[in-house]
Amino acid sequence: MLFLGPLYNWLAQHYATKINHFALIKLTMLAIDKTIFYFLFFAVLRLLWLLVIRKRRTIKSEAGMWAFVFYLILLLMLTTFRDTYFPWQLDFNFTRPLTEINLVFMKETWKLVYAESRIDFFYNSLGNVLCFLPFGFLLPLVFSKKQSFLKVVFLGMILSVFIEGMQFILETGISDIDDVFFNTCGAILGYLLYLLFRQVRKIF
Repeated sequence: MLFLGPLYNWLAQHYATKINHFALIKLTMLAIDKTIFYFLFFAVLRLLWLLVIRKRRTIKSEAGMWAFVFYLILLLMLTTFRDTYFPWQLDFNFTRPLTEINLVFMKETWKLVYAESRIDFFYNSLGNVLCFLPFGFLLPLVFSKKQSFLKVVFLGMILSVFIEGMQFILETGISDIDDVFFNTCGAILGYLLYLLFRQVRKIF
C-alpha cells in the first residue's frame, strides 16, 4: 500500500487475530489506497481539462463530479481489481468455462441463508445493495438533466453486468446473477433517495 500501509500494518499487528473476517478490512483498505492513487491522476487530468476549456462550473456541480468519480474507482477496486495495483499486473483468463457463472436466480443466496455464519449472507445481499446505492444517488445528482429513473436503473444494471464479467475474466470474484439483482436494487434505492433529497432541498 502506498498511502495506508503504516495504518494497515498497525491494525494487522494488533487486531488480525482478534477480528473475524479481518481479510475484509485488508480488502477495504487496499481498495481505498488504490482509489486514492488513481483519483490523484483523475484530479490532475480534470484540472488540466478545466484550464484548457476555461468553462465555468459551480463548486457544487464540480464537487459532485469528483465524488462520483471517486466512488466509481472505489467500487471497481472493491469488486473487480482486487488483487492488482497496476494495470500491467492484470491476468486475463479467457478460457474459463461459462458453466462457472451462476445463472440460477437466488440459488447461491439461499445457500448462504442456511449457512452457519450469516455474515456471508449479509455481505452478499446487503453489501451488494449498499455498493450501488451511491450510484443511483450520485448519477442523477451530477447529470440531473439527462438521467431518468429508467436510465439510472438500466445503467446501474449494465455496470453490474460489466463488473460480473470482469470478475469472471480476471478470476477476482464469483460471477452471479444474484449480484446483478442486488446491485440493481441498490441503484433503485439510491435514485429514490435522490428524489427525496431533491424534495427536501426544494422545501429548504
